[in-house]
Amino acid sequence: MARKVNPIQDRLRRAALEKAAYLAIYERGYAGVTLADIAAHAGVSRGTLVYHFGSRAGLLAAVMRRFSRTIAVATRRAVRLSDTPEGKLRAYVDNQFYGLVNTRRFYTVSLDFLAAATRDADLMTMQRAFLAESLAVDLELARLTGRVGAEGRARLLRAIVEGLSVRFLADPEPDLAVYRADCMTGLRAVLGWPDDAA
Repeated sequence: MARKVNPIQDRLRRAALEKAAYLAIYERGYAGVTLADIAAHAGVSRGTLVYHFGSRAGLLAAVMRRFSRTIAVATRRAVRLSDTPEGKLRAYVDNQFYGLVNTRRFYTVSLDFLAAATRDADLMTMQRAFLAESLAVDLELARLTGRVGAEGRARLLRAIVEGLSVRFLADPEPDLAVYRADCMTGLRAVLGWPDDAA
């Protein structure tokens, strides 16, 4: 007799497995992580991972979708909950540099994923979907100074965040406050706002 699956418990289980895989990717790297590594991290058998995700590729794709979407949704929510343009900008920056550990993990895994996507069409499709979702949030900010030229400003906003994220990863002792301040300065310049630090 087939075992009945509780859909809520199944979703929670998958989410826990995806989180364990995310942490394993951070520790081992996208290319180097194996199902055995992830299973050990999650405290489950490799068979459990195969049952839920079908393969290593299926699991890693699910991880990237979940965590990319989580960042995009959290950022969009924070921006929309802010009442003022300045508050929206600050919420956006705070979500791009969200704690030392979280920021290091996210950008490490994200860059590792991007590197792998340059050689894998399916991964690149997911990467482009993430960029499109990010661009939607970037566009909301870019439109704070008008609709004309907003798409170009949105690309520049994203470029500043991505550039600072690479520098953050290379920095042996990053100061989150400095990265947030630099990001605010750069984004304000793109939006044509005076720098509040001046």
